Amino acid sequence: MNRKIKLLWDFRGEDASETAKHHTIHLKEFATLEQLHFYEIDVSETNPMLVSAFIVVDETDMRTFRDALKPQRGEIA
Repeated sequence: MNRKIKLLWDFRGEDASETAKHHTIHLKEFATLEQLHFYEIDVSETNPMLVSAFIVVDETDMRTFRDALKPQRGEIA
């Protein structure tokens, strides 16, 4: 069974929410352009000053996303 990996990009500050939402647009564009499968792209708000954009992908595709997009962290979804 292939594991799902959640790759995350953290944004801080007053505009964190809007910046994270905008980042999800680029994540979708990249996945479409590269014809890569993903399960979910969304944002997660820890607090109003710390918001993360994330994408959930198969472990087999994780390296492609990681190497091209440089997420700050990843975790098993």
